[in-house]
Amino acid sequence: MAEEHAVRLLDTNTANQIAAGEVVEKPASVVKELVENALDAGADKIEVTIFAGGTEYIRVTDNGCGMSEADAKMAVLRHATSKLTKAEDLLSLNTLGFRGEALPSIASVSNFTLLTRPESEEFATSVHIDGGENTEVTASGGSTGTTVIVENLFFNVPARRKFLKTV
Repeated sequence: MAEEHAVRLLDTNTANQIAAGEVVEKPASVVKELVENALDAGADKIEVTIFAGGTEYIRVTDNGCGMSEADAKMAVLRHATSKLTKAEDLLSLNTLGFRGEALPSIASVSNFTLLTRPESEEFATSVHIDGGENTEVTASGGSTGTTVIVENLFFNVPARRKFLKTV
């Protein structure tokens, strides 16, 4: 009986799915987070495409600064951010996002693709993640900026998907 109630650490994917419930409540939350990322990246053009109310498909494309391959791989990890290096930085933040929670949270509950290229790079980097697992990174064509594609939102969280259908 004691074993059943033993304290243990959650695996990373489970922890990310739980955290996603705080950051990503519904498709509108995904769009908000991605648009805020685009604005923080200096974009002055942002295109949002949504199908099926956002549960099947969301695409946000911007002409912001884009990310290097190393930054793109880091951006999908929890608590990875370009906005802070120490706690004191919180006092002088001028950005919409800073926690490093949005992208990994979204990726943990969807089929997620990040396509990004800074002006200084010849090729874009594509990072694809299925429900927080099986990260695939490839070089790709793409213009300066970032595109995030979110498909099958909450496919691996049946209770959340069912809740959205009843709302």
